[in-house]
Amino acid sequence: MSGLVARLGRSSAVHVAFAFVAMGSWALFANRAYPLPRMLLAGLVQGALSGCLTLFLKRVVEKLSAIFAGSLRLVAPPVIALLGSATLLVTFHMLSGTPEILKTIAVPLLVSTSYAALYNYSISKGRS
Repeated sequence: MSGLVARLGRSSAVHVAFAFVAMGSWALFANRAYPLPRMLLAGLVQGALSGCLTLFLKRVVEKLSAIFAGSLRLVAPPVIALLGSATLLVTFHMLSGTPEILKTIAVPLLVSTSYAALYNYSISKGRS
């Protein structure tokens, strides 16, 4: 059983699916006061964006961490990841007509930025 759990834990598809369901569900909750079609579209948009961000965030942080040196190595990658993620989230939610954009993106942005900062710190320790 632990072998199966370990394989699932390493699976990119599982991580993407989890991000889609978790953050898409959050978007449904954040937009629950609006009619079902608008709420569902917000959930689908956020789920898809979270899945994509999950897939690419690790690689982006690794590349950025290799570019910077010193204290910038600890700060710049997560800040750039935050700005890039926020720009994508706001843009796509505006284009899709999400009613509660700030509420919708608050949790996904917090989670992705926290991950970027922690992962960046963990890979930067050995490069100092």
